[in-house]
Amino acid sequence: MSLTITDLEQLQTEYPEWQMELVEGKIIVSSPSDYEAAEIGSRLVAFLNIWVMSRKLGRVTGFSAGFILPNIEEDDPEKRNLRSPDVSFIKADRLKKTKRDFVELVPELMVEIKSKSDRIKPLEEKIQLFLQLGSVVGILIDPDKLTVTVYRLNQAPVMLQNGNTLTLPDLLPSWELAVSELWPPEFE
Repeated sequence: MSLTITDLEQLQTEYPEWQMELVEGKIIVSSPSDYEAAEIGSRLVAFLNIWVMSRKLGRVTGFSAGFILPNIEEDDPEKRNLRSPDVSFIKADRLKKTKRDFVELVPELMVEIKSKSDRIKPLEEKIQLFLQLGSVVGILIDPDKLTVTVYRLNQAPVMLQNGNTLTLPDLLPSWELAVSELWPPEFE
């Protein structure tokens, strides 16, 4: 039995604490992010959002923002995939007004942050899916290795570490962030 976006919406109403995605007619339930991964995501959203909002360039969202992705093999709109990157950016001209619903588009930037229970390969596959469907940049943040890997379609990934600066000149010219700024501070 192939499930639909309507089925997913009903389940999310019944179980709001679960994180769910619709992938090829199957509902994938994932555990919540660990605290460190969530804090890294919040830090990135804050850094990006301050820069993007002050220039009115678009929208930055964090955990659980749902995107209805095109499914090239399906004509039935109910059978499209609903996916949620950890962080995303959409240019202003593509989403002029926010919606009280899932959005039917592919964000220009999508970010996945490895949680304690995540495996790297599925995260990389999710990034590649978004790139194939139109995202310009995908980023994988790995708190275990303190790395940030930047992916672009048909290009070799670029791995950054502490001491490096994350830039996205193809999306956000002149924006930059020291990789070390992503990691949560330690208070004494």
